[in-house]
Amino acid sequence: MRQITLAHPQNKLEEQLVKIFHSSNLPLHFNKTGNKEFTNYQRISIIILLKRSGKSLRQFIDEELSESKWISWLGLKKIPQKSTLHDWLKMFSMKTIRQLFKLLIPKKVNLTAIDSTGIDSFRRSKHYEKRCNEMGNLPHMTYAKTSLFVDVESKIILDWDLVMSHEHDVKIAERIFKRNTLKNIFGLGDRGYDSEPLHEIARENGIDFFAPVRKMNKKAFKNQRPKGFYRRRCKENPPKYKGMRSIVENVNYVLKGTQIASLRSKKHSMRERELGWHLIFYNIKKIIKLTKSNNMQTFLFFQIGIYVFPDNAQKEINLCNGVYRLNLSSFHIKSIFPPYTKFLYCFICSK
Repeated sequence: MRQITLAHPQNKLEEQLVKIFHSSNLPLHFNKTGNKEFTNYQRISIIILLKRSGKSLRQFIDEELSESKWISWLGLKKIPQKSTLHDWLKMFSMKTIRQLFKLLIPKKVNLTAIDSTGIDSFRRSKHYEKRCNEMGNLPHMTYAKTSLFVDVESKIILDWDLVMSHEHDVKIAERIFKRNTLKNIFGLGDRGYDSEPLHEIARENGIDFFAPVRKMNKKAFKNQRPKGFYRRRCKENPPKYKGMRSIVENVNYVLKGTQIASLRSKKHSMRERELGWHLIFYNIKKIIKLTKSNNMQTFLFFQIGIYVFPDNAQKEINLCNGVYRLNLSSFHIKSIFPPYTKFLYCFICSK
């Protein structure tokens, strides 16, 4: 594969796009013969820019892409049409999208959390929905149930699952844990994930999972122990970091509030791909933010008072505790604390 070199000041997002494409080992073109106007690097970059804009296909091409510097940065020979961009969204399968997604997962993960949320699958106006309900009941608007498996420390999403039916959280978590490749990590979940078979599957795949035990039946005894070895262990010895599970709820809130208001696609296969591209862009943003925080400089401020006295001089200094005499035999520096000194600020920068 030909390496992509840049002749302009590099953008942080473009830097991550180049790294992802080089690490994916995808060819520049899927076809050996035929039209080769656009490369796979250009296709992936434009799709991620589309998810960043949050606009429709036509608005993104007419308003966002045609007036941006990305045309020269990506080396586009021409601007793709709306139908062309829609074909690119269908070109990359879920296997390829998950392959790109895995390249953004951190290698060292200690604490994780899992939670489910609902995302609107139809863009229906709330105003007209209210007015229509006054005349009669509207049909229920279905939502896409999304489960996210998140790294608590960096808030990077490690895995996800999307269903359009009312499936139990335990069944979804079992699929996510079976796909897990990270070992010796801790996992957190709410009471909805309280299941002994789920604990066993989690530990088979390298996850020390904790979920609070659900409340016992009213007819049961108060001191009755729950069934299952791992469930009893969660009730008797809860970890100290169990409160960190709320971070995954924060990720859900930020993702739905700033990036995914609703899914535009009508078919379920396209909804999965749409969500996958959104999560790829979300992880890229988190990686850029982490690299910026690591490169920030810290400043230390010192207050130093400097006095210079001649040879064989005596100096009386009136302090709160009394009068002090200083005999100095040579030129040297003496530091005394404020408010009886002049200040010299020294700035020491350290990365």
